[in-house]
Order: sequence, then structure tokens, then C-alpha cells
Amino acid sequence: MADKEAAARVSLPRGGSPKNLPRKATVTVKGTEITVLVHQEQDYISLTDIARHKDAERTDYLISNWLRNRNTVEFLGIWEALNNPRFNPIEFDGIRKLAGLNSFILTAKQWGERTGAIGLVSKPGRYGGTFAHKDIAFEFASWISVEFKLYLIKEFQRLKEDENSRLSLAWNLNRTLSKLNYHIHTDAIKSHLIPAAVTPAQAAITYANEADVLNVALFGQTAKQWRVANAALEGNVRDYATVEQLLVLANIEGMNAELIHMGLPQGERLKRLNEISIRQMQVLTSAPAIKRLKG
Repeated sequence: MADKEAAARVSLPRGGSPKNLPRKATVTVKGTEITVLVHQEQDYISLTDIARHKDAERTDYLISNWLRNRNTVEFLGIWEALNNPRFNPIEFDGIRKLAGLNSFILTAKQWGERTGAIGLVSKPGRYGGTFAHKDIAFEFASWISVEFKLYLIKEFQRLKEDENSRLSLAWNLNRTLSKLNYHIHTDAIKSHLIPAAVTPAQAAITYANEADVLNVALFGQTAKQWRVANAALEGNVRDYATVEQLLVLANIEGMNAELIHMGLPQGERLKRLNEISIRQMQVLTSAPAIKRLKG
């Protein structure tokens, strides 16, 4: 049983707010990383990654071979008819008649261009490939390996459960924010400083946008500096923020807008926001309500 559990794991960026739920995630199934993208508010899974489980050198060939199958074409046609009002049934009928013949060749791009299909998507570039709506991806996975399909479904379900828990946490955060704000402004300063105080050099810099003013005040670095220091990670510094940091960020965003309205220069605003961030983080790191939210 332990071996089966180790065969598949879910990998997601940490932290993040409800507005920043990852648009891209990865599930690891039997040692193969499978990319999941959100396309037009629907989950699309990489057929290229699934094919890599069987033959990493011939992924395009495997996908093309699957698309040549008459049963595959009929399945895709039925799926499109159910989910795509712009699907072209006349073009589909012509393709279906040719499916299965030795001379028949069909790619995901051709399928979409000829029929107006939406279930398959080809993405160019280094991290591109052929993606399919989850319904279609599971069908392809079954063609590759029934066992692999079952593991994929299991890990995909874990992925969605993780996303749902993030939404639930965000709702609870919003619900308790006003109570915590009162606690922030009345509690004594704690000994452990988070984040570090802004240096004179940081305060002297003119930042290109206000988002980086907040980033430096709370995280001690700009978005670009974080990306350089964490090149192997996807997303941005805010995607990896803790619950406490997200609460402080929500507060200093509003405070910064008020300071701008008061006409304070950027350097002065940065110093004030940093001081506020330090005080609030000191309080929040020991707040019982936050500890309950984090479980």
C-alpha cells in the first residue's frame, strides 16, 4: 500500500490568495509529471506528458496514432456535440468516414481548425504540447494504460481538493480579518521582528510600480529580485506568502493608497509601510485565530 501511495504525489505552489489560485499545476503519477492548465475556466491536462509515460521519445507519434483511431474520433465528436455549440458536425462527419484508414492522419491542430473543436488545444513553446479537457485526457490515459488512468484520476481529485481547501481558507481569512485588525492595532510589540527593517539604500530607490513598494515593505525584495533568487519556482513571491503575510499585505495595500492620497513621497511611504508590516507580523505570528486557521 505504501508503494502505491508513493507512486503519485501532487505538487502545487504554496500560499496565494483566492485571486491567485495557480493557473498551472503539476501532478506526479507513477514517476511522470503531468501538467494541468486552466483554459477558458476548464481544466486541461497535458496529453504530451501522459504519452511521455509510455515513450518519452515519441509523444507526438502516440497522440497522432490515438487520434487516427475511429473510436477516438467518434468519442471526440460526441464530446464536442455535448459541450461545444459551435462544433461543425458536417466537417466531423467527413473526418469520421476517413478515420481508421491506413492513409488517415489527424493532429490536434487539424481537428480544431476543421471542426471548431475546443476539447484539444495545442500550445507552442518549450513548455507547450497537446492539452485536452480532463474528460478527453482520461480517455487518452486509458488508451496508454488503464492503471495509469486510475492513478491520474486519483491525483487529479487530490489536486481539486487542495484547491477547494485554499478557497475555504480564503473565506475564513476574510471572515476573521476585522477581528484581527483590532488585535493588531492594540497588542504590544513582540520581540521577533518579521520582516527586517528597510535599509536607507532601499528607501532611496524609486520603484517602478507600487506593487514592488509593498513587496519590499513586507518581503524585503522586489518581484524581480525574488524571481532571480528563486528561478526554479513558478509564480511570484505572493504565491508563496504565509497566511500572516497575506493578511498584512491586504492591510498595507489600503494604507498605501491613503498615504498616496496624503501626498507622501515613495521613500517615506516605504518606511512607514515597512514599520507597519513589522508590527503586524509580530502580532499575527502569535495570534490564536491565525493558528486555528492554519490547523
